[in-house]
Amino acid sequence: MAWIFLGIAIACEVLATTALKLSNGFSHAWWTAASLGGYALAFVMLSFSVKTIPLGLAYALWAGIGTVTVFLISLIAFKSGAEPIAWVGVVLVTIGIVFLNLGSTTHA
Repeated sequence: MAWIFLGIAIACEVLATTALKLSNGFSHAWWTAASLGGYALAFVMLSFSVKTIPLGLAYALWAGIGTVTVFLISLIAFKSGAEPIAWVGVVLVTIGIVFLNLGSTTHA
């Protein structure tokens, strides 16, 4: 169940970050509320997941998968560009997530 909580936490964080962009500096009330609510739910779900999953692994997965997903959403939905070095960073984050998972006593 902890892995489900972590998946929900990641999804909520990604949705909240996307809503944060759409809030336009907190000038759109509904997107602002979605962002704040999404972050709150993400932290609640993360707190449930770390009861079982080691903190370092859970946080690395939460932050890393969220970062890569938001990067891709930014490229697709918001038409932002990315230099090749940014793609190197995405690959390095992904490799880091894999290594952390392999080195953990609890595997994803």
